[in-house]
Amino acid sequence: MSGEVLINLTPMETRVAVVENGVLQEAFIERSRRRGIVGNIYKGRVVRVLPGMQAAFVDIGLDRAAFIHAHEVMPPGTPAEEQLSIGHLLHEGQALVVQVTKDPIGSKGARLTTHLSVPSRYLVYMPDAPHHGVSQRIEDERERERLRALIEEAQTQQTLEVTGGFIVRTAAEGVGVEELAADMHFLLRLWRKVSERKVTAPAPSVIYDDLPLFMRILRDVMRHEIEKVRIDSRENYVKLIEFAEEFMPDAVERIEHYAGERPIFDLYSVEDEIHKALGRKVQLKSGGYLVIDPTEAMTTIDVNTGGYVGHRNLEETIFKTNLEAATAIARQLRLRNLGGIIIIDFIDMEDTEHQRQVLRMLEKSLERDHAKTKCTGVTELGLVQLTRKRTRESLEQTLCEACPTCAGRGTLKTPETVCYEIFREILREERAYSAETYMVLAAQAVVDRLLDEESAAVADLEEFIGKPIRFQVETHYSQEQYDIVLM
Repeated sequence: MSGEVLINLTPMETRVAVVENGVLQEAFIERSRRRGIVGNIYKGRVVRVLPGMQAAFVDIGLDRAAFIHAHEVMPPGTPAEEQLSIGHLLHEGQALVVQVTKDPIGSKGARLTTHLSVPSRYLVYMPDAPHHGVSQRIEDERERERLRALIEEAQTQQTLEVTGGFIVRTAAEGVGVEELAADMHFLLRLWRKVSERKVTAPAPSVIYDDLPLFMRILRDVMRHEIEKVRIDSRENYVKLIEFAEEFMPDAVERIEHYAGERPIFDLYSVEDEIHKALGRKVQLKSGGYLVIDPTEAMTTIDVNTGGYVGHRNLEETIFKTNLEAATAIARQLRLRNLGGIIIIDFIDMEDTEHQRQVLRMLEKSLERDHAKTKCTGVTELGLVQLTRKRTRESLEQTLCEACPTCAGRGTLKTPETVCYEIFREILREERAYSAETYMVLAAQAVVDRLLDEESAAVADLEEFIGKPIRFQVETHYSQEQYDIVLM
């Protein structure tokens, strides 16, 4: 599998596309006004303690107070029976050093933890952890043991005091002790600076700011399969090369400045793919399609055969559609960055072997996902449920806002419904004020219906209240909007 990373930079926005085998798989967008803050460390101040929720709100200098749960304040690994209530752990006005684990999403503030960590290319340093570990994505047990031994060896080479623990990241698979020792030295130097700021910084303030997106991507996404990283900003290309020379020398030769006349995101039709990812419907090559509906509580995905009829029988058609859908769903989860609970309604299959193969295809396709996913199998109703770790806003939340016309419902009241609302409102106004004439201001479609299909009802209403009713089109009104003027 071959891959590329495309980086588009402007003063207002950074956009990154991860392309595998010529197909867009992931998109990251960071705007200067709304930069992601996951990984940042703050010195905050507790503003409210909520014993009933075993949580507290912390002011870290953002528009909304951030949220921390009691188990994120207790030392890691504390047994459940020894955990204290939030009231014993925190009090209002207390200064608290915290790290952001989830960006603010919608109306929810950022999520916090006091279990601090800082990442590098191959390692994550956890100053309060008592032991070392290896990423679960490295499955070869011999490689895991080798890396554990190298961590111990790298630790003995350090000139700075080593406290806490290290997690070996997936990117470290196959690397030697020199690379791990260099990473460890960098993290220890970085933590010494953070520790100094923890003491001197006021609350609230930032004491550690993670790398900008275009460098973070190189650190977190770069793998052997990524053959090329193209960036369209000469100034930031130089910064990226300097960063790679210091921390990722093996990536330097794969970074290039893109100076083409076509916008970089026109390569591989990235712009078109992002536009498609904002729609509900995803067309499958077979003729089937997915319908994806994110909600507040979960995301639902429905699989349909559409125009695909197969060549042999219905069961084969369903099986082939579900197999294709499983691959497409895994890609859409990454591309749209959908997190939380995800419920998939595959087309019902009678053959249990087909069910097993579709589930296996979904799990295999999800293996390439950087976000932690967990598939919990098939429910009694035949639905597949899985969870995907949510750390930042979805693509839709980043690029879109709720429609001001329908207020996010996705539907509008029909002109007929609005007409009958107007009739009821006129009756209420007549009982309360008894005006001489009523003027209805409404959208074109509503006025057209009042003067045509509902004209008899209007005449009956005028006769009932004994007052004339006039109509005026307001071109800037939405279909649901109207006003009744008493004259």
